[in-house]
Amino acid sequence: MPGIWQFWLDRGGTFTDCIGVSPDGAVHTAKRLSTDDAGLAAMRSILEGVAAIEPGHPLPACSVKIGTTLATNALLTRRGARTLIVANAGLGDAFVIGTQERPDLFALRIERPPPLHERTLEIEGRCAADGTLVHPLNEGALRTGLAAARADGIASVAIAMIHAHAYPELETRVKELAREAGFPHVVTSHEIARELGLLARGQTAVADAYLTPILRHYTAVQAAALPQSSLRFMQSSGGLTDAAHFRGPAALLSGPAGGAVGAACVARAAGFREAIAFDMGGTSTDVSLVVEGEVERVFETTIAGIRVRSPALRVHSVAAGGGSLCRFDGFRLTVGPESAGADPGPLCYGLRQNSHAQTGEGLTLTDVNVLLGRLPADRFPLALRLEPARQALEAVASTLRAAGHALSADHVGEGFIEIANASMAEAIRQVSVARGVDPRDCALVGFGGAAGQHVCAVARALGIRTILLHPLASLLSAYGIGVAPQTWDRQRDAGRFLLPAAPLPLPEPVCTAFAELEAEGRSALVAEGVPQDEVRIVRRLDLRYAGTESALTVPETEDEDWPTAFERVHRARFGYTRKGRGIEIVVARVQALQANGAIGLDLQSMAAKGAPTPARPIRYAEVLFSGAGRRETPLFAREDLGQGTRLRGPALVVDDTATVVIDPGFEAEIDPLG
Repeated sequence: MPGIWQFWLDRGGTFTDCIGVSPDGAVHTAKRLSTDDAGLAAMRSILEGVAAIEPGHPLPACSVKIGTTLATNALLTRRGARTLIVANAGLGDAFVIGTQERPDLFALRIERPPPLHERTLEIEGRCAADGTLVHPLNEGALRTGLAAARADGIASVAIAMIHAHAYPELETRVKELAREAGFPHVVTSHEIARELGLLARGQTAVADAYLTPILRHYTAVQAAALPQSSLRFMQSSGGLTDAAHFRGPAALLSGPAGGAVGAACVARAAGFREAIAFDMGGTSTDVSLVVEGEVERVFETTIAGIRVRSPALRVHSVAAGGGSLCRFDGFRLTVGPESAGADPGPLCYGLRQNSHAQTGEGLTLTDVNVLLGRLPADRFPLALRLEPARQALEAVASTLRAAGHALSADHVGEGFIEIANASMAEAIRQVSVARGVDPRDCALVGFGGAAGQHVCAVARALGIRTILLHPLASLLSAYGIGVAPQTWDRQRDAGRFLLPAAPLPLPEPVCTAFAELEAEGRSALVAEGVPQDEVRIVRRLDLRYAGTESALTVPETEDEDWPTAFERVHRARFGYTRKGRGIEIVVARVQALQANGAIGLDLQSMAAKGAPTPARPIRYAEVLFSGAGRRETPLFAREDLGQGTRLRGPALVVDDTATVVIDPGFEAEIDPLG
């Protein structure tokens, strides 16, 4: 939308990041502690400061793109809508029993996460695997059960019936009756995840029923606050959609997906086809793998014990962020998983009572970085208070000394930093080494408010030689949300046909599924305002060797040689192929996306101009580096570093939203993109 302001917002667990792009292309940024209205406050601060909008006046028409952790938080805290699941008689317990998988095999105390649905309604009515009606639907009993649930205040219904992925008629009729009973939100499993597998399909429908009403309320509030603006929301798949199509299962990785998209853009711009996205924020660290310029995708995700079938970028998270609590549990030092969040936040923010500081309670990784000199207060958006953090770190050190460990506060702080670094390095191994990719061949794209303080140590632990830090690294998730295209994703069970040898056409049912999905996707994007000639279609098949369980998702190639493409993916993943073994078609997938809709930033205009000049530090600071003790370290302002400027570590580089710690042994250079 040329001629109006663009705003890209990422609401994280601790900070809400905002990038504003004016009609003339100028870039403005704001960072706020996350609250319900932090995004609007950030937009207003930019407009009041630059566009002379009067305080209290309505905001003008803008194009706003938002990523949010709302769905994830509702799932983790079990604060979604009150939900009823309607299932076949005798199958209702399946959604409580689950797979009986034990993630921690040797745990003596098994704590199963609570189900999302509050009540189960089992009904007579069932079709066979070939679509034959085995038992007719008992509509009288169904109406009675629905009326009772509605009278008890249940507002959302998920419908999951056996074989509905192929024969959805019974689910459709149940939905009609639920609507008649007055339920505001009703979802069927075949419309949300139309593929074989009752449990995963049903859990996805329950997640939609549980989370989507919360999202609808949130989007309605945003629309009311911005009545003249167009709103788009980031999905887990790395694409945007409008408020009407923003649903719970597709929103669980909304913010992290934006960061992964942004990291892929940075890697491509710098000429790297393989990269690792390293997003360290206030609450957690999210990592993902970029291969051939694209972030890896998954189509089934388990979050908080709930299995969801929905397209998502493959993001692995660990509870290590700037706000992670640093403690001594009597046996060892720990970092996370608990976080101070945005409220009350780290002790050094001064937003909480300090009565617990003397016992070490509330100490966070951000506090430790501040005390070790790795996070100077020069450009921090808040006035930092060192004394509460210092008291807390000294209290932990005193506890350790009382237990017989002769450690100074500096040694304890260094230990917390090393624990966090080890946790984040292991997360990167999970998305690289565990998937057959050597991280030493990748660039490490660091972003998020805290990544710059740890990125060198993490790279050293993994043997990575190149680190990329974008000029907007602290707000890169918001950047990724801004440049992401509009997308639509759906899938259809493919019937387990054998894949014919190329160049033979695909089986007719698979071709029909592709054609129907493509038509539906084009229509959906055009309805959202995407020009017909800008809609691009990406087709994928889930394929596996006959007789095996795990399928691999294979994108269509230009020559449509599906067997060769599958064998190439299989060899890359598992190291071998099975010549002569039949290949089975499991699921057909279609993604429709806007080919030319993303709005980029002129990064060249953000980079420093002119020939490199000798870098002059603002001042010197005493900084502790792991294994090297405290060293006198120059502190530079990023905007003072011209293109081609080189810095040898140790050094600190600060800007308005982040601090970069250049460890001894590392060298930094400002490239043409800044």
